[in-house]
Amino acid sequence: MKDNDNLCESTRKRKEQNDDPVDQTLPSLPNCDNDTKGITSRETSDINDANIQMEASNGEKAFESNSPDAKLVKVTSTEMSGTNLNFSGNPSETSSIDVDMRPASPECKEPLSSNSSACPDLQESHSSVGPVVEPKPPVPSSEAVDNITEESEVTPMETEDTEGQNSGADAFVPENVVQYEPDSNQTQASSSERYCCFWKYCCRKWFYHTIKHYSDALILKVGLLLIIIFINRPIKIPCYFVEIVKMKICSEQKEQEWLGTPIEELRRMPQCGQSLPHLRATDHHKVLIRTDLLKEGQVPHPYPSKYRDSWDDMTVKMPCSEKNLFPVENEVMSSYRKNVFYPYNLLQDAILSYNIAHAKRWDFTALNYLCTEVRNTSFFFSGKITQIPIPLLKSRMNQSLTMSQEQIACLLANAFFCTFPRRNSRRSEYANYPEINFYRLFEGSSLRKIEKLKTLLCYFRRVTESMPTGLVTFTRQSLSVFPKWESSKKQLTSLHITCKGTIEDEGYGMLQVDFANRLVGGGLTGMGLVQEEIRFLINPELIISRLFTEALDSDECLIITGTEQYSKYSGYAESFKWKANHKDEIPRDGWQRRCTEIVAMDALRYRNFMEQFQPEKMSRELNKAYCSFMRPSANPENLSAVATGNWGCGAFGGDTRLKALLQLMAASEAGRDVAYFTFGDEELMRDVHSLYKYLKDKCVTVGKGLLHVLYFWTDLFQISGTHF
Repeated sequence: MKDNDNLCESTRKRKEQNDDPVDQTLPSLPNCDNDTKGITSRETSDINDANIQMEASNGEKAFESNSPDAKLVKVTSTEMSGTNLNFSGNPSETSSIDVDMRPASPECKEPLSSNSSACPDLQESHSSVGPVVEPKPPVPSSEAVDNITEESEVTPMETEDTEGQNSGADAFVPENVVQYEPDSNQTQASSSERYCCFWKYCCRKWFYHTIKHYSDALILKVGLLLIIIFINRPIKIPCYFVEIVKMKICSEQKEQEWLGTPIEELRRMPQCGQSLPHLRATDHHKVLIRTDLLKEGQVPHPYPSKYRDSWDDMTVKMPCSEKNLFPVENEVMSSYRKNVFYPYNLLQDAILSYNIAHAKRWDFTALNYLCTEVRNTSFFFSGKITQIPIPLLKSRMNQSLTMSQEQIACLLANAFFCTFPRRNSRRSEYANYPEINFYRLFEGSSLRKIEKLKTLLCYFRRVTESMPTGLVTFTRQSLSVFPKWESSKKQLTSLHITCKGTIEDEGYGMLQVDFANRLVGGGLTGMGLVQEEIRFLINPELIISRLFTEALDSDECLIITGTEQYSKYSGYAESFKWKANHKDEIPRDGWQRRCTEIVAMDALRYRNFMEQFQPEKMSRELNKAYCSFMRPSANPENLSAVATGNWGCGAFGGDTRLKALLQLMAASEAGRDVAYFTFGDEELMRDVHSLYKYLKDKCVTVGKGLLHVLYFWTDLFQISGTHF
């Protein structure tokens, strides 16, 4: 107790002399008053985790403070980093006192009280005088900071007890004593560094958590900005950490390009198809070539050998018919055929020779821009290419028509020169058919029309240089019996959904959906330039369907098999550009058709967004999609997957998520898998897949899936209060 009394007496003397403060980290000193900084031992009782050990020469026992909150030492140690430890006993006895800090000393089990003695198992003090060194603050373990360690600085502080002390402002300091005053700037810098170290640790922990659970780079940027603002100082992120962030984001973005079943696992033609029977004409299938002479790599021969004329309401009125009032051959056309490069005025005269009544109204500005691109196409005007009348695919008919690519080229050339009679007015008997003559395509100077003409002239150039040798089949399909959707027990089929790629490229060999107008081809000859028009331009053999296909009803579709792609393109609508020739490598089937099956199915146009959630509207879309996907005479195992996308959306006002679900249900009922292309919409990709996964995990059938949609529709009306 004598040693403790001496220590307290020394403390009181220092207070009277306004000398250096006593270390604040010693709460166990008995009966000590406030230090010179005004901090009591009670106020500093929380920071007992410096693991300090002291040894006195006069038998004084060292002590050690051991806090259970040692893991927070990085924060608490900043309060004591610049403190000057200076202890002294009686002035007559201080010459032999030595205070030594040893980190390897054994721990005290309990903190010392104000009247307790030092720990009994500590070592004896040394007799020599030496400097007092501040210990290293304990560093958190590697497990606590995720292998992020910070080396603590060692700040040596020399201190000795004074032999004499004077009261008053002028304190007496002996000559043999070197007293060290801590630099306030150094102390502040040390605390700031450790403070920043602590926040770096927090920031890294937050970043690791963010990288693990989030892939959006925006979250990382916003989080970093908030932390920098909160700390009010910049943080230098290691370069390896930035690379980890980049690699993580890139890998997750790459994985997020598609969801669901890999597209390689979906069925494609011709691998999944069954062998075709011998091609022959029937009452429901008109064939315009000689099937007995059909050979691979050879241009098919027209059938029959002699031309049969017809001028009625069941067939196409041909320009070569004897009943056609327009001239089939005249002086203008003869001079036109003899030229290799045709002057604009001669080309215009050739077109107007078949359309005298429209000579003052038609505009050829766009055609004039590209008139030098037209080459010799004289053989297209021979009536011998198509020897029998072409049947009209009228409403409610289940009829097929197969013709050669050469015959289609001939018919398209006539469409280019506007030679089809009775097809230039919407008030004729063909008012319910699409426009086939190209006169509207020549009007104006719109960049859209110029790019369209470039694409079409690429096709004409290709077929005149090398005539394709395949066949194309056009089938109008109408169903009279449809499933009872509410009671369907069919399970949902596989779904591959992606925000990358296109239907025509990644969906090769599948049933490719044309988001059609009820008048197939839509605004092809006008200003339209979206999904359907673009597909008709790059596969121009689709255009000839406008010649004989009447407007589609709600339970009908048009299926075209065998068309070839001739052009590459970029952009969409206003940004559409023809790029280059395209060489189609799609294999042919047993009928010498390209294994490219395209179905034109038209969606409803909605004036009111909520209108599409009416049960009768959804039933109509389900029936339309089912009619397009179903093949009554085929085994579902031999049906390819459906390559589709945002059908009936955009200008038609359809909801993308509803349309995706309806198409998936119809495809499941027809026994087909689905490859869905969102055209860059990542959010739609995730939403549709989440909905599909929920329904699939719950083993929801097509019927129950429809009920979920109906419930959703009912909830929308209850919330919005809208009635129809």
